[in-house]
Amino acid sequence: MAVKMLSQQGLTPQEWMDRDFWGNRTKSWLCLILLFAVLLGFYSNVFSLIPRRQTEKSQSSPEAHHVQGQRESLTLSEGDGHLDTCRIPEVPRYCRPRLWAVRVDVLVMTPWFAPVVWDGTFDSALLDVQFRNTTIGLTVFAIKKYVVFLRLFLETAEKYFMVGHKVIYYVFTDRPADVPQIALQDGRQVVVLHVGNYRRWQDISMHRMEMISNFSRQRFLREVDYLVCLYVDMKFSDHVGVEILAPLFGTLHPGFYAADRQSFTYERRPLSRAYIPRDEGDFYYAGGFFGGSVPEVYRLTMACHQAMTADQAQGIEAVWHDESHLNRYLLSHKPSKVLSPEYLWDEQMLQRPPLLRKLRYVAVPMNHTEIRSR
Repeated sequence: MAVKMLSQQGLTPQEWMDRDFWGNRTKSWLCLILLFAVLLGFYSNVFSLIPRRQTEKSQSSPEAHHVQGQRESLTLSEGDGHLDTCRIPEVPRYCRPRLWAVRVDVLVMTPWFAPVVWDGTFDSALLDVQFRNTTIGLTVFAIKKYVVFLRLFLETAEKYFMVGHKVIYYVFTDRPADVPQIALQDGRQVVVLHVGNYRRWQDISMHRMEMISNFSRQRFLREVDYLVCLYVDMKFSDHVGVEILAPLFGTLHPGFYAADRQSFTYERRPLSRAYIPRDEGDFYYAGGFFGGSVPEVYRLTMACHQAMTADQAQGIEAVWHDESHLNRYLLSHKPSKVLSPEYLWDEQMLQRPPLLRKLRYVAVPMNHTEIRSR
């Protein structure tokens, strides 16, 4: 059968074998040539990168960057807006920001991917540029005898709080004449808000949410971008800057930052609007340091005030007053940033652990009974 087919094509068996041999060899050589061409192109690209890398190294000095910037500027201006289509135009290289080492000894991210701010997890210089046109409002309540803490509070704030940024200190007090006069940096001011007092310190604490929400609607929305809400019986002892700013932030309570949720002193009575079951909870947040954008703080404080009003109508008062309602709110409305206990600490009651590299905002020693008495 094979001989018949060859005879039909006019080929002898030997001629057919020769044709098949050279055909296969031709295919093999063709494959080798194509492979060689591919390898040649690859290595030519690799070697072409070597001078470019050497050039980049030689231009890494500030002087080289300056000259290169002038050259790039000149090239674009001489072209009258038309780029040579036969070459890739030079563009300034992107300068990557300095990378900070991630802390491995502490929690730096919440389960919902919000950053936890510790020393060593942010670059102040970059953030200062990002927030350079931002105005920060700080609310503090100095009711009754608590006005005695104002001088130290404001003096240390001027030294450590949002240095280089515009700040408005909103001082809520029933004693405007006792607010001390201190020297302020440029772009910073103290605004005294005259408010009434209450018989019990618990009432003062709970009505703080109401007053912040009212003034947020009346004036804070027009005057500042962010609000930071703090206790007055404290002092700043290290840098507290724009690294804390976020749409909504809370601070880990120094007494519970390393505890499990079963130990948290949430409100456990179901009748209260602040109620949190024992199998729920992320962190225990401190009532003395929270904040965010003005609209978010308004929503938080309004919700807490309404919840406390509802509790009062039922004849119930949450175990830790406004702090209990703050924790209930932040459980349902996750903060976009969480501050470590560096931002609120009590050196008299707690021993400082090695993981706290800095103490930024600390309690001032005081006689609570005397201060709260009247």
